[in-house]
Amino acid sequence: EVLLRMHSVGICGSDVHYWQHGRIGDFVVKDPMVLGHEASGTVVKVGSGVTHLKPGDRVAIEPGVPREMDEFCKTGRYNLSPTIFFCATPPDDGNLCRYYKHRASYCYKLPDNVTFEEGALIEPLSVGIHACKRAGVTLGSKVFVSGSGPIGLVNVIVAKMMGAAAVVVTDLSAPRLQKAKEVGADFTIQVKNETPQEVASKVESVLGCMPEITVECTGVQACIQAGIYATRSGGTLVLVGLGPEMVTVPIVNAAVREVDIRGIFRYCNTWPVAIALLASSRINVKPLVTHRFPLEKALEAFETTKRGEGVKVMLKCDPTDQSP
Repeated sequence: EVLLRMHSVGICGSDVHYWQHGRIGDFVVKDPMVLGHEASGTVVKVGSGVTHLKPGDRVAIEPGVPREMDEFCKTGRYNLSPTIFFCATPPDDGNLCRYYKHRASYCYKLPDNVTFEEGALIEPLSVGIHACKRAGVTLGSKVFVSGSGPIGLVNVIVAKMMGAAAVVVTDLSAPRLQKAKEVGADFTIQVKNETPQEVASKVESVLGCMPEITVECTGVQACIQAGIYATRSGGTLVLVGLGPEMVTVPIVNAAVREVDIRGIFRYCNTWPVAIALLASSRINVKPLVTHRFPLEKALEAFETTKRGEGVKVMLKCDPTDQSP
């Protein structure tokens, strides 16, 4: 293990949800819990067996650490391990604190040209990498991203990076769609009160064809329905956003058109990829951070996220550090 002095921690919708509701699905907060799972920091001390890190190293933290070498770890899908430790998922504490201890092999050294903030953004970025891989985004893909929050935006960034020829994004919010344009979306559609079928036909009309791939990032029933209707026959719909446990969807429409519906659970094996992309400046995640607060103003930061202001709110845990 390594002891870290924390630097940057992003606030995620799930952090706010636990704070407000005390549970997400089967994960219930029963005792006080430290929040935060999008993080970077500096190594202060290393355990006796740690060889790849030393004090002073700047690292990004992967928050999900398997507790045992089970069948899922053996096949490289450790995110599905039922006994995994995960920051800020009850009962496991997160890393929104000044000092934090973590398994060394899930701390990744940041190159000099990758900032702490970018290091913290690797966590949401990883959701995009994992979702686009599961979706099969490739050279020339036409992609529909439903929802333009932080996770919708990272999917836009990654889909373009993986070779998507055209990406269309839908959302209720004009400012969020503007941000999608800024990070590389080719088309945006502001939805108001259209039916799912109407949304699907708007997507087809701006793309000039039905997308082979839809990445659904809202979890809203009507949006999942629109995702099924919009996806080209033989295509893939990936469900990233999580909403109610039971959802009514036009499953027969998907079945007879051979639309594959896939889920994702967090990510795996994404930090090295993300670090390589950031270090080579192949992707730019800097526009995602819109608000910054010192740790002392954590409540204000959480309130800002809860109100849906900006995109990504970042907390600064190290009072001695003056970098932007």
